[in-house]
Amino acid sequence: MTSVRETVAAVLGGTIGWEDGLDALTVASAGEVDAVVWASVREAVGRLTDRGWQPVELHRVVARQGDPGQARLVVDAIAARLRDERVVDPRWLDQAGELGAEVWWSGDDDHLRAAATRWRVDRVALIDAALALLRTLRGLPAIEVLIPPPGTVATTPAAGSDPRLLHRVRSLLAKAEATAFPAEAETYTAKAQELIARYSLDVALDPAVEVVPFARRIGVDHPYESEKASLLDAVARANRCHTVWSPELGFSTVFGFEADLTATELVYTSLLVQSHRAMNTAEPRAGKARVKAFRRSFLIAYAVRIGERLETVTASAAAEAGGNVLPVLASRDVQVRETMERAFPRTVRSRGFRVNSGEGWESGREAADRASLG
Repeated sequence: MTSVRETVAAVLGGTIGWEDGLDALTVASAGEVDAVVWASVREAVGRLTDRGWQPVELHRVVARQGDPGQARLVVDAIAARLRDERVVDPRWLDQAGELGAEVWWSGDDDHLRAAATRWRVDRVALIDAALALLRTLRGLPAIEVLIPPPGTVATTPAAGSDPRLLHRVRSLLAKAEATAFPAEAETYTAKAQELIARYSLDVALDPAVEVVPFARRIGVDHPYESEKASLLDAVARANRCHTVWSPELGFSTVFGFEADLTATELVYTSLLVQSHRAMNTAEPRAGKARVKAFRRSFLIAYAVRIGERLETVTASAAAEAGGNVLPVLASRDVQVRETMERAFPRTVRSRGFRVNSGEGWESGREAADRASLG
């Protein structure tokens, strides 16, 4: 007689059909099925979090599948993982709090039944979602461990940026995103990048501050992921960081020093908002194919021009700091590259983008010229 766990393994392994396996599970003991399926989800999430996946990353890659039930199951599995560990890195706790991960059910054996009631979904549909989730999780590879997983020795995060500076930068970028006047947005964004560049140079030149480069993964959402990843890369390079784009997983790994990584993420997020607003305003009223070509070309041009503008601001700040900053920056760049090459010893350079809409290209450059840099 085939056990419930064997049936689940057979469904995921493809040795029995999906519908046949689901039928077999629905006629088996409900309590046993619920317990085994939920335990399988927890085990899969546990393996992946031990292999580098952080809570928000795992939730995001599952949420991209478009099934809210699968995303909720991941959040609950993360909450169960936290409950079972005594040592948890504070950054893990922050991410779990961002997702609202908490143990709301009374017992693990009863989780799926309670979840079906709580989420007002059919139990069989929830089992189907759980099996689909397990199939997705099985296909995820191990990735670089950036934050120690629960149960290991928690580390102290690297010294971050000055909270007062971050408040000023966020305020400026929020104004840039909110204003309807391009000239105002440009002024706000430029000021933000200037503040960031000056602060980064101050940290680099301070002999009392000992920092090392590390990595941060930043999600890149569809549509037009590759074009958005190119914008992230342009912002990162202007802030002395390097990126590795993983299109199959929907994120870029950004390597750099803490202040520069924070700056990259803040400015990229703001410019993404500004670029979408400008693109929607400028795009032609035409057929779907023309609009798609326009948007791709727009985002490519926007990324190229934004990179030029940001690097000009950063270079100006370096020139004002004096010649003694150049050797320090060169040394830091070597450290960042070495850190990236240890994590990704084999990378492939992406192909250049093909611009299919001259109108989109010109509109993108114009929008980038108007964009606020801070």
